[in-house]
Amino acid sequence: MYMNNVKHLLTVTAVWTSIVYTACYVAIWLFPGVRDIFLTTALHAQVPLTSGPFTIGTFVAGLVVWNLGTLLGVWLFAYLYRTIRA
Repeated sequence: MYMNNVKHLLTVTAVWTSIVYTACYVAIWLFPGVRDIFLTTALHAQVPLTSGPFTIGTFVAGLVVWNLGTLLGVWLFAYLYRTIRA
């Protein structure tokens, strides 16, 4: 039972992360002026507009990185939630 819940949680996490990442990527691609504001406020980074092109390759690479990071974080949460007793 527990394993099915974790698999479902990780699947929903991957779908949610993919939707949010895609929406943000498209928004920044359509409105390039937002990129500098977004990177400064959300990521706390100063990245020039010429830092990298918007290509299918960069989209897929970012999508993979964000999904892996999110899945590892949620898996760790599920593991700790199951093993730590209050």
